[in-house]
Amino acid sequence: MNNHENVGIRPALFSYFSLFTSVSTLLCCALPSLLVLLGLGATVASFLSAMPWLVTLSHHKFLIFGVSGVMIAASFINMYVVGPRLAKECAADDPSACETASRFSRVLLWVSAAIYAVGFFTAFVLGPVLARMDG
Repeated sequence: MNNHENVGIRPALFSYFSLFTSVSTLLCCALPSLLVLLGLGATVASFLSAMPWLVTLSHHKFLIFGVSGVMIAASFINMYVVGPRLAKECAADDPSACETASRFSRVLLWVSAAIYAVGFFTAFVLGPVLARMDG
């Protein structure tokens, strides 16, 4: 593998890991809370009976959100700090290859960050806000 191919693969790999971790935060902690909030408790019960490992994940939501946040932050650093320095190493014969991989990685990264933000809001902010509004 040439060095210029590695430049495009590395940010994409970070973005895929970020997307995976942010989706796991959404599945384990945010989605069940949101469904219960909307009055779909039976849906959550059947969802958890089909995938009981989500209960274990939800017991460790601080760790999961912490690891996911670190992965997304590392991906942002890689994309916007380290990546531009390495982009100079793209091959002169196909300069668009690095730009295409970088564009795709940026989209994945921002989707991951949005999913993480929704999950974080639902898992940590929405409950206390609703409790304060209730009483």
